[in-house]
Amino acid sequence: MDKTEKIFLVDDDEIHLSILENILKDKYEVITAKSGKDALEYMLKGVVPNLILLDILMPDLDGWEIFNRLRAVSFLKNVPIVFLTSVNESAEVTHAQEIGAADYITKPYDKDDLLDRIEKILEKSTTLP
Repeated sequence: MDKTEKIFLVDDDEIHLSILENILKDKYEVITAKSGKDALEYMLKGVVPNLILLDILMPDLDGWEIFNRLRAVSFLKNVPIVFLTSVNESAEVTHAQEIGAADYITKPYDKDDLLDRIEKILEKSTTLP
């Protein structure tokens, strides 16, 4: 890969954003936002990432609300969204699957597992018509 794929990280925890960015920056172009509101504003300007990693627990708009708003925007509705969160409850995982999230990964996560899951999602999304 030549870093042509963009991954958008949305998390209000700056330390976690920094860790994630360091994990991903060698392989992908990484864009970050510290709030759901900032992420939405940025993407509504026409930035279309290949994948969004989205926290659920955030102060302004939670991950569920951001997911719903992104799905309502025609040019963003097919972007795979992965919930990456500390919320580890089966009802939340089930809800994410029901609404069409690409994956649900809980913190703390294994770096290699995270990279592998992201790669599989990106491969799958590029083969879709």
